[in-house]
Amino acid sequence: MRAFTDSRDVSTADELWVVEHPSVYTLGQAGKREHILNPANIPIVETDRGGQVTYHGPGQIIVYTLFDLKRAKIGIRELVVRLENAVIDTLSQFNVTARGRRDAPGVYVGDAKIAALGLRVRRGCSFHGLSLNIDVDLAPFSGINPCGHVGLEVTSLNKLGTTYSKVAVVECLLQSLISHLETADTLS
Repeated sequence: MRAFTDSRDVSTADELWVVEHPSVYTLGQAGKREHILNPANIPIVETDRGGQVTYHGPGQIIVYTLFDLKRAKIGIRELVVRLENAVIDTLSQFNVTARGRRDAPGVYVGDAKIAALGLRVRRGCSFHGLSLNIDVDLAPFSGINPCGHVGLEVTSLNKLGTTYSKVAVVECLLQSLISHLETADTLS
């Protein structure tokens, strides 16, 4: 992501990268180690994204959002809102009502977080992105204060009783992201 971002020029197309990571805790730039309560055998990786600590693992979809914000004429706060709204719209397609929170970026079902955001902007371009819990093992979240919030509950589509395939969720999420992020100047 860093190499892609650093090598971009004004003609570089924006991209979405979809991945699943092996079990790992990631600690953002402002991350405080005291939010890692019991890492057990899960590796901790310091990263240059914003935010505190989170868990990534199989069953959680990560979408890296590699966008030229200057070209799109949007700021970081607007990008966050667009990402949250894309996830909210995706979840609504699977009969899950969700919302964003200005005081704690991400997407929530009730008080439980189902999607996290962690971004970095360099040279007017964003990288890192969002994670959506589909059928991830939620137990590792008990080893941290998710996103630096003590006692924050984390949920997944699976825990909420949905039985949709990961492929169906990813396809819907990508279409929603494109819809929310598309402007006249982005996403060629």
